[in-house]
Amino acid sequence: MSDEAHRIGADILGCVRDQRQYMIGLLEKLALAESPSSDPVSQQQIRRLLSGELEQLGFQTRLLPGTSSGGQVYARPRVRERSVALQLILGHFDTVWPIGTLEEMPFVVEGNLVRGPGVFDMKGGLVQLIVALRALMELRLPMPVTPVIFLNSDEEIGSRESTRYIAALAQRSERAFVLEPSLGRVGAIKTARKGVGRFTILARGRAAHAGLDPERGVSAILELSFIIQKLFALNDPGRGVTVNVGTIDGGLRPNVIAPTSRAVVDVRVASQADAERVDAAIRALQPTAEGVVLEIEGGIGRPPLEPTPRNRALWAVAQTLGGEIGLDLSEARAGGGSDGNTTSLYTATLDGLGPVGDGAHAHHEQLDLDKTTERAALLSLLLISPPLRSSIDE
Repeated sequence: MSDEAHRIGADILGCVRDQRQYMIGLLEKLALAESPSSDPVSQQQIRRLLSGELEQLGFQTRLLPGTSSGGQVYARPRVRERSVALQLILGHFDTVWPIGTLEEMPFVVEGNLVRGPGVFDMKGGLVQLIVALRALMELRLPMPVTPVIFLNSDEEIGSRESTRYIAALAQRSERAFVLEPSLGRVGAIKTARKGVGRFTILARGRAAHAGLDPERGVSAILELSFIIQKLFALNDPGRGVTVNVGTIDGGLRPNVIAPTSRAVVDVRVASQADAERVDAAIRALQPTAEGVVLEIEGGIGRPPLEPTPRNRALWAVAQTLGGEIGLDLSEARAGGGSDGNTTSLYTATLDGLGPVGDGAHAHHEQLDLDKTTERAALLSLLLISPPLRSSIDE
């Protein structure tokens, strides 16, 4: 580590720590602006707050309107060199918590911990971004790779409307930083994620009276029971493949042979090869009983985030930069998906750069202020790091 790198790291860390009260105040504003994915109208307040913060930092912001979502925020520097490579910073401002959650989960600061709905996943990551950019502005440290920021309002429900924007930006970017919360108490960076799929399987049989002429009926429920066993047989823990039938329903009433039955299936895979294999196996399912028709819908919505050479190269950069501010970073695979799964298809991606804490989607949701402050400093260092070597093999 050079003396210059050590000095810059120390300056950034000190500058970020000086913003602790600002950080708490902004986090409170964002937490009090409740923004569930299911309520696009409620999301407008936090969108305006974030746009205002970014505009004060020299960014030009634009709302990309949504049809069923609250829309997305796209920001880029007002002044930029068009020939310079881009780096994409991703975050989301929707949460899983419905309006009114603050009544039972109030925003509170207890020493080094902050509690409240969305503080960990992922409003704390949004605060990190603002604090990291403020530090770079205060210290007048230039970013050799132009930052573009994309904040969406539908991540928690699969980024249905925003994925096309994310994919387009990732294809134009040299790297992507995803401000999802880190993993576990140690705050592991998410260098791999499982791909996520959802399938709906509908079995159509034939109704009949269960007492008078059961032989004329064909039970969709019975057929679905065979299909479910075939689905569970696709599980392969050693390869990181999980196939789970999460819900089933069907039938009309107890004395009627069920004419229809439906199963909803969750699929998690660690590699694109397994994604394609499992997808093909599910679509190839055939009914056992004569007279039954299967209708299969859905697919792998988020591809796996795999440890590609370019992703490993970006992880190595993060480890080195973390060392400059005394961080011994660890890495882990996450079972859930994020928008980083999408960007990884197109560019070097580092996920889980957001808060250190616990309780994502849980009532004990909390954020560690000291460790999250350190992660804001790490983000600053990543943003001023030079482009990755273009010779990395894909």
